[in-house]
This record gives sequence, structure tokens and C-alpha cells, in this order.
Amino acid sequence: QVQLVESGGGLVQAGGSLRLSCVASGHTFSSGTVGWFRQVPGKERAFVAAITWADGSTHIADSVKGRFTISRDNAKNTVYLQMNSLKPEDTAVYHCAATQRLPAWTSAYLTNPANFGSWGQGTQVTVSS
Repeated sequence: QVQLVESGGGLVQAGGSLRLSCVASGHTFSSGTVGWFRQVPGKERAFVAAITWADGSTHIADSVKGRFTISRDNAKNTVYLQMNSLKPEDTAVYHCAATQRLPAWTSAYLTNPANFGSWGQGTQVTVSS
């Protein structure tokens, strides 16, 4: 079982930047996928971005494409989410999640939280207008 711990959230003005980190421990692996999801009260978790440990392939949600990037440092077992040009609508709790195996590297599987078996507690991001 892999454990995930997020950090880097906080309060930022619109137009600002934050970098979230997700550190994996326990049963880490050189394969598999790590994703970032976000959730606001009363709504389901929404996919933000995902990356593979092995070759760094990425998938970014259209709502944040061009503003957010995802990267990983295998030596540190860490995945990053760089968020630029933040907007008030980006306000949410951001969770990282991991899965060792997806049925296929497609948007349908990547964007479904049910396909990720390990989750962190989340970090709050608040963007003020």
C-alpha cells in the first residue's frame, strides 16, 4: 500500500502561482500513474492532471491546460503540480492519487477517481479575486 502526502497549498491572489508536491512512500513503484484531482464542497472530485512514473507521459484537463503542468522526480518519489495564472475557480482541495495499473492510458480511465486506489489527505488551495 502506497502512502501519499500532499503539500504546497495555500492562499494566493488571482494570477499567482503555487506548486503542489505529492510524496509517495511505502510500496513505491517504477511503473504506474499518479494523478491530481480537486474537489469543492458539494461536488465530485474532478480530474486535473496525471503522469506516469516510467516515462513521464502526461495528461492535463482542458480546464487547466496551458496553466498547469505536472512533473515527477523519481529519485524523490515525488510528483509536482505547477499551477500558474490561478483563477478563483481553481479554489479547491487538491488530492494526489496513485494507481499501479490502468486498463488503458485513455482519458476515460485517467479522469475517473475510481481507478485510483491510493489517495492523499489533500491540500487546500484558495485563490482570491
